[in-house]
Amino acid sequence: MNIGYLQRFSLIDYPGKISAIIFTQGCNFRCGYCHNPELVNPGLFSEPMAHADVFAFLEKRSDKLDAVVITGGEPTMHKALPAFAATIKDMGYLVKLDTNGTNPEILGEMISSRTIDYIAMDIKAPTEKYDEVVNAPVDKEAVVASMNMIMDSPVDYEFRTTLVQPLLVPEDIIRIGELIRGARQYVLQRFVPSKHVDADFITAKTFSDETIEDLKLRIEPLVERLVIR
Repeated sequence: MNIGYLQRFSLIDYPGKISAIIFTQGCNFRCGYCHNPELVNPGLFSEPMAHADVFAFLEKRSDKLDAVVITGGEPTMHKALPAFAATIKDMGYLVKLDTNGTNPEILGEMISSRTIDYIAMDIKAPTEKYDEVVNAPVDKEAVVASMNMIMDSPVDYEFRTTLVQPLLVPEDIIRIGELIRGARQYVLQRFVPSKHVDADFITAKTFSDETIEDLKLRIEPLVERLVIR
């Protein structure tokens, strides 16, 4: 499993916990608005970190950190992910996985083996718009299977969607809400320009406050908890 870099401290990436963040290299999506081009574009990859160095850091910080977040890129592209996460669990950490949901087999293995404690799945678009939004062919059945598996599991989770124009319109978000009806938590994330896989997205916009407020009223009845970030 190729690790691009390690963020040694975060107060916001694992709800209510102090965490470190492990960023894996490689992604099967090419979302233009993604703000981690150095983890998506192989031409920008740095030399991967040695697993031993990551584990040594976590051993030393076991009294300071509660959790480890594994994100990317797309971590489930790596077959070694379940064993890697199990090693972190054995060190006494909580483990959170950020995923795009395209590999329900790996996800199911980690849920059944209890090697993850929290799942954050990005839902990029309603199913009919996925290929267009992520700039790649997508197995939509696999994505929906992951959504259903997560909702049926005992693991804490959130679904989240980035509100980026012009790729998405308000009705797209409503369709996503209907797709995950009954979910414990759905997070709507405002798009913030920074660095992107497609540099043109530096001028892209998020939804207006008025539109987000209208979406909140329409989606809150569909899920247990709606969060705006």
